[in-house]
Amino acid sequence: MVVILDYGIGNVYSIYNMLKKIGVEAEVSSDAGKVKRAAKIILPGVGHFSYCMQQLKKASFFYELEEKILGNKTPVLGVCVGCQMLMERSEEGNEKGLGWIKGEVIRFKENELVPGQKIPHMGWSDVQPATGCNLYRDIENPRFYFVHSYHLSCTDASEVTATCLYGYPFPASVATDNIMGVQFHPEKSHRFGMKLYENFARLY
Repeated sequence: MVVILDYGIGNVYSIYNMLKKIGVEAEVSSDAGKVKRAAKIILPGVGHFSYCMQQLKKASFFYELEEKILGNKTPVLGVCVGCQMLMERSEEGNEKGLGWIKGEVIRFKENELVPGQKIPHMGWSDVQPATGCNLYRDIENPRFYFVHSYHLSCTDASEVTATCLYGYPFPASVATDNIMGVQFHPEKSHRFGMKLYENFARLY
């Protein structure tokens, strides 16, 4: 069972509906017991980094979550701000991130964008996966839907599993062991997103 964490942030049911469409057993839940029993976990997030972290810390499952991910090595996929929350900190507020992946979240550098590019980065963009990243298995010429003004800056470049070009290359996804994150919205990315969620559900 894939559990989509419900902590009052974002349209979690768009993720649920896509998983249901591809035949993946999933549930939206804020129940600590269900999170504890999950085979895989999706951490969604939209909006302001600090607000998302504050809401996550208030969730009934928060203290079980770290043991589940770090102790039991349960696969987790952070999506959009959920991906950013995996990092140590963000320029978007003072709240600390989860710190499961080393690095920070920074605002796009306006002086490095090309003429006509605006912040936020919004719309469809090509993604260049790293060799051997199973999240992108059998996805040819991957394109995903992005909506963000901030992006990851990783301490360890080997944890970047895909990049995207918007003025300059930035991490489109990251992973270390069982912890994964994608800056884009698979649930808004049609067949590319469906295949990525299917690949996540089939990992391990």
